[in-house]
Amino acid sequence: MKGPVPAALNWDRVGPNPRGMDAEATTPASETGPGARPIVALVDDDRNILTTLSIALQAEGFATRLYSDGEAALVALLEVPPDIAVFDIKMPRMDGMELLRRLRAHSALPVIFLTSKDDEADEEAGLELGADDYIAKPFSLRLLIARIRAILRRGEARAASGVGEGAGDTAPQAIERGRLTMDPARHHVTWDGRAVSLTVTEFLLLEALAARPGVIKSRNQLMDAAYTEDVFVDDRTVDSHIKRMRRKFRSVDREFAAITTLYGAGYSFTDG
Repeated sequence: MKGPVPAALNWDRVGPNPRGMDAEATTPASETGPGARPIVALVDDDRNILTTLSIALQAEGFATRLYSDGEAALVALLEVPPDIAVFDIKMPRMDGMELLRRLRAHSALPVIFLTSKDDEADEEAGLELGADDYIAKPFSLRLLIARIRAILRRGEARAASGVGEGAGDTAPQAIERGRLTMDPARHHVTWDGRAVSLTVTEFLLLEALAARPGVIKSRNQLMDAAYTEDVFVDDRTVDSHIKRMRRKFRSVDREFAAITTLYGAGYSFTDG
């Protein structure tokens, strides 16, 4: 159940140094067992940011774990993974980019990263490394929470899709398009029999394209397939996801060209 939003919380905008927040952030003791709250790991060297985000997330029914540097966060995220993590990019010792790079070598944990400003280079680099989404500071807390919920819902839907036997539920059918095979129940993708590791967002974008080979999907249509209606993303985000997907497929097949671009219109999947 959602708790009340603290009066001191600036719900609309969070900048580098929000005012009026207590220096300490607490984490609910119970993170496991029946009715456990989803766990969000927050990694930022600004304690005020950590406190503000933690209070807002706890008020919305999440448990939080707070880390002020990338090195400590990496060890903890690998040893006891949360449900999702939110990284800042600019941090001492180990910045968010390096943290994401090292994490992706061992884990597909959903990640949203924060940029210090509307820096397209940071956004592009983070998405290329495997982040699920990004938000630029200053940002809306409602937007961040909506994106966290959207990513968690997608992951839960995939995990639950194969456990409804006997209850009238059926697992979604695997998609086979030429050399591509997609298993929605297992969130598993292969190309020519070789596994390709995709994030949840990448999987949903590819699924939307592969569902109707040869049909051009606009960026807006792809956004609708991968994001909920209450979450806004711009064209750059979709383009970055597509670029990263192509790179992953080309790592197993240099000649991969199944995702095509029609400039000004969108993307399509060709299974020939």
